[in-house]
Amino acid sequence: MTDGRGLDPLRLAESAAQAVVTLGLVALPAAWHALSGPLGAVLAVMTAALTVGFYSLHMVTFDCLRLTGHRFRRSFLYTHRED
Repeated sequence: MTDGRGLDPLRLAESAAQAVVTLGLVALPAAWHALSGPLGAVLAVMTAALTVGFYSLHMVTFDCLRLTGHRFRRSFLYTHRED
């Protein structure tokens, strides 16, 4: 967590990797035959936009969970027996 100190490099790297994988699976197969300079620039801008989107989604989700005190609990309602 950055606690207001700026960008978290690990979260940014994870977001960039998710953006590359998303574009690699969705856009690249459709645009592979027409790949050129302008299309490469469009894909680079889309990668940057997806990176920002993934980063902000992670930031909001994980920081909200941290601030509200939610923790992952290991309570299995159907397998835990109380005798």
